[in-house]
Amino acid sequence: MDRKDHKKKHTSHSVTAKREQVKERVTIRIDGKEIRTEAGKNLVQAARENGIFIPSLCYFEHIDPPLGTCRVCTCNVNGASGPACMEKVSDGMEVEVHTPELKNVRKAIVEMMFSEGNHFCPSCEKSGDCSLQHMGYEMGVYKSRFPHLFKDRLIDFNPKRFVIEHNRCVKCRRCVEEVLTNDGNRVFSFSNRGNETLVAIDYEQEAKLSEEQALEAMRICPTGAILVRGQAFARPFGTRKFDMKSVQKKDPFSNGKKKKKQNGRAKKTIATISLAGCFGCHMSMLDIDLELLDLVEFIEFNKSPINDIKEFTKHCDVGLIEGGCCNSENVEVLREFRKKCDLLVSVGECAIWGGLPAMRNTIPIGECLEEAYLNGITTETGEYTIPNSEDLPKILDQVYPCNEIVKIDYFIPGCPPDAHHIWKAVANLLWDEQYSVLYSEFKYD
Repeated sequence: MDRKDHKKKHTSHSVTAKREQVKERVTIRIDGKEIRTEAGKNLVQAARENGIFIPSLCYFEHIDPPLGTCRVCTCNVNGASGPACMEKVSDGMEVEVHTPELKNVRKAIVEMMFSEGNHFCPSCEKSGDCSLQHMGYEMGVYKSRFPHLFKDRLIDFNPKRFVIEHNRCVKCRRCVEEVLTNDGNRVFSFSNRGNETLVAIDYEQEAKLSEEQALEAMRICPTGAILVRGQAFARPFGTRKFDMKSVQKKDPFSNGKKKKKQNGRAKKTIATISLAGCFGCHMSMLDIDLELLDLVEFIEFNKSPINDIKEFTKHCDVGLIEGGCCNSENVEVLREFRKKCDLLVSVGECAIWGGLPAMRNTIPIGECLEEAYLNGITTETGEYTIPNSEDLPKILDQVYPCNEIVKIDYFIPGCPPDAHHIWKAVANLLWDEQYSVLYSEFKYD
């Protein structure tokens, strides 16, 4: 190396070192809090480094420019609404994150994603490690304000190593940007436009991926849309990524209402029923074990499988509903509960949006009956009849959540909900007792 090249290289290193040493510091305000940070830093990252939670599904620090696809990080920046992940910090920037309006917008976006796709958390391989599920927890999503669409999107079994579950994809683009062959070729791409957009896969390029590369693709997918054949995420509760601890300092599940304390507990009456469900929520209610004996003094059960009372004998304070509505009898019973109970509570995923029984909602009812009674492997030889009797409840075209049949006052998610979550919520409804559900108790599976 001659002196000229050496001098040029030395000068270049000096300039780079100087730039690294002198990083411009700027002052911004987030929800009125003054923050000193580096100019040009991504706003989401700057907020997180200062203990301010801005939710996001598609922001990853190592991807620049950001994907900006999910809009879950919507904030007000200098008076204008937009995704925070697309903003670079500049001096004097004014940011609003936790206004009631913005919280509602972000929550609505997450609820819409749950409703638009078929996210059956209890049966999903990525449950506990799913970023969409995690955002639901962090935002305290008990139910979706939007009806579930139950789209029947095809599952792609053609790839050599993958199974692509389009019903779970939130179109974050991460797989498009990060899953590459050793030749640098993309394996995934976006196909179609608008509401018909889906992630397409290049079968030729996918076949070039190693087993390790395929597993990494499954790992980086924020939901369970990319699965590797023969592999599963199944891990015990408590060892999964989003099981135990919230990323926020403030408890996201406090009821948030200051209520006047009452002197003692007046005795109350509760009714319970299981509709189109598995009875798991009732079993969870009993899982408070010996504490149930303490409640006997304050609670009387009426019309409930717990004490085997078949008919209402009095008006009840609270009715707990497990399961959705799959037939005419379920609808009739639910309407009776609405008339006989002051407050009605949907307990568990089946009651809230249909749950696992609603997996049939993507299939025409005629095909379901044919498979069950005509083509099923358990059908007796020569028995090719679909039951049809006046004594049998009429099966509905799909499984409906309880709130689409009657007014529901409160929702307790889970499959089944944690026993302590159920009784904390019930105590709040009956005696106005303040409560805070632990992050580990608030789950969809």
